[in-house]
Amino acid sequence: MTEDQLAVFIGSGLRLAMPILLAGSGELLSQRAGVLNLSLDGMMLTAAFAAALAAWLTKSPMVGLLVGVMASLVFAFFQAILSVTLRANQLVVGIGFNILALGATTFLYREIFGPLSRDTIPGFGKVAVPGLSDIPVIGPALFNQTGLTYLAFGLVVLTWALLKYTSFGLAVRAVGEDPRAADQAGINVTRTRYLGVLYAGALAGLGGAFMSVADSNTFTEGMTKGAGYLAITAVIFGGWNPWKTLAACLLFGFATALQFLVPTMKLDVPVALLLMLPYVLALFAVAGFVGTSRQPSALTLAFRRGG
Repeated sequence: MTEDQLAVFIGSGLRLAMPILLAGSGELLSQRAGVLNLSLDGMMLTAAFAAALAAWLTKSPMVGLLVGVMASLVFAFFQAILSVTLRANQLVVGIGFNILALGATTFLYREIFGPLSRDTIPGFGKVAVPGLSDIPVIGPALFNQTGLTYLAFGLVVLTWALLKYTSFGLAVRAVGEDPRAADQAGINVTRTRYLGVLYAGALAGLGGAFMSVADSNTFTEGMTKGAGYLAITAVIFGGWNPWKTLAACLLFGFATALQFLVPTMKLDVPVALLLMLPYVLALFAVAGFVGTSRQPSALTLAFRRGG
């Protein structure tokens, strides 16, 4: 592997990990509160489309980003109504929302842009960190990224700090383990879970918008390609720990980047196998072959006060 190939691989792996990391950081907090957002992929896809459309109409990627996050928050709010207030099955709700998001964005994309359109939309440029971006090989790969990449790492720290050092984090952990005891202690279980879902929605919105206005500068049908599911898997893989979840997201990102590295090295590896690799890793993680961490006791369990 040459230095140029290594630099491209590192940069590609980091870029491909960012949407998973952004969504995974929010999903981590939501799951610690007891709500599994299986609709995460739908939130990201909705945000990617909304961000692309808004950026295309206004010629401003920042407006696109804000609209994408708002669209994902609306999505998350309805998820919270069904999962928390109406106590619907979280798995069924998530699958239903993902199907809705895929159908709606595909229909709107074809109606607005045309079925074969690949219009380039305004996107965020890269931000080089002075000094660090000049380091040979790894400098351009790690420290010449879009601002959302640096924000993603900051949000990992924020999520960790929220869970570990704030009263809200204590409430989240209590609600995720024993909502009845938390309620008896004076914690508003419904509000805590709503905030957890909305936090996941906001970060999923950032992840989806990253794909369209900070990475590809376009929108394509189903462009998330299961990134939301990988984010959920990364939380499980990481044992509901922010730092281990970060490592899992990076693993998935770099596993995806292998499909670009291996052909340049002229290795005889089937492309289909490389495309499958992140999802095979995810399957092993979900199947319990990696790690033995215990999930929050009340994850996916509805809470009825006084019931």
